[in-house]
Amino acid sequence: MSNTPVEPYGRNPYQTTPYGTTTPYGQLPPPEATAPGLGSGSPPPGMPPPGMPPPGMPPAPPEGPRPRRGRRIAGMVAVAVVAAAVGGGVGGAIGHQGSSPSSSAVGTLNQPLPPAGDLPAGAVSSVAQHVLPSVVQLQGAAGEGSGVVLSSDGLILTNAHVLSVARGGQLIATFQNGDSKPVREVGRDTRADLAVVRAQDVSGLTPIELGNSDGLKVGQQVIAVGSPLGLAGTVTSGIVSALNRPVETSDAPSPGGGAGGGGGGDLGGLLSQAPPTSVMDAVQTDAAINPGNSGGPLVDMQGRIVGINSAIARNGSTGLGFAIPINQAKRIADELVAHGKANQAQLGVSVRDSTPSGAQLMGVQPDSAAAKAGLKPGDVVTKIGDRRVGDADALVAAINSATPGSNVTLTVTSGAGEPRTVPVTLGSVPAD
Repeated sequence: MSNTPVEPYGRNPYQTTPYGTTTPYGQLPPPEATAPGLGSGSPPPGMPPPGMPPPGMPPAPPEGPRPRRGRRIAGMVAVAVVAAAVGGGVGGAIGHQGSSPSSSAVGTLNQPLPPAGDLPAGAVSSVAQHVLPSVVQLQGAAGEGSGVVLSSDGLILTNAHVLSVARGGQLIATFQNGDSKPVREVGRDTRADLAVVRAQDVSGLTPIELGNSDGLKVGQQVIAVGSPLGLAGTVTSGIVSALNRPVETSDAPSPGGGAGGGGGGDLGGLLSQAPPTSVMDAVQTDAAINPGNSGGPLVDMQGRIVGINSAIARNGSTGLGFAIPINQAKRIADELVAHGKANQAQLGVSVRDSTPSGAQLMGVQPDSAAAKAGLKPGDVVTKIGDRRVGDADALVAAINSATPGSNVTLTVTSGAGEPRTVPVTLGSVPAD
């Protein structure tokens, strides 16, 4: 046997603090002790100043190129918990109920957007207590998901794919006080993966406070709330790790493989089959999101909703969760509440990835927004506004998140020609 001393399991021999020990939240660790006669900013004798390599060591190599912004993320999966097998059906159907909130109901959708860039901070525990009464668990015969309270009289916003857990049976909302009520569908937009339902015979609920996703910044702290793996009222924290992330999602996991074909999309209904996936313009976060979080809120540090948690990486990677920006979700929810359906912006093209980057137009629908703007098959879109379009899904996601009838400016190249800007007024079509 070796006489070499070993550190206890779980302890790092190169640090004095046991593995897993942390400093209190929001505090920096205590400064390291310094040798007698040395100031806190002075290196020990024979050592180089901070930031310089030790003697005899080469300087650190320069940083490599950063990953290109806007790259498509495939292989994502929607995060409602779905049972592997379903027994007998539950009596009653989820149904459909056209709805408009009563004039006396207090609601999220009629709140004004706060100013963009307004970033007040609060303790995670305080934010959680503020938000939890506005989060519900949605359960059906085939699984469960989450939702957020929009009005005091029972309107709830969730993902469209969460409704599939009902499997033709009843969907039940369980509130933070333990009360459970059946819900009926008000409307859904499957392409945007959003739906509104109404809990029956309720009043006095606490609507969630509205945030402004246009003001989000990379590195900003956020909190995810929901019912991952059936554990209602779970709170996790992290940061916004990327914005405007084009993400392909599918309704449920499938063995071995990504979701959809990748590398293309249909913006104008030119393809004969419906697209097998949804492409969203997502907020990426490292706050832990797991199956069952679908439809739950992503909130800022004042407890205001900035996104609807919707997808995670299928390959089991941690730190990759995705949310629908609340500004997009609010517009669609307003339409679903008022009309039971929503409209989607339309460019009227089919696209594929271009080399080395961009989205190449494969087809242009007659009389579409693209045709009226003079776009033609073979044109390559490299920007929408100031945002770079790295591939086909980046363009799909940007158009999907735009407001129908809005004006956008595309940067386009044709063959070997110079880039040019093309103003486009987007069309409007009923969403799926």
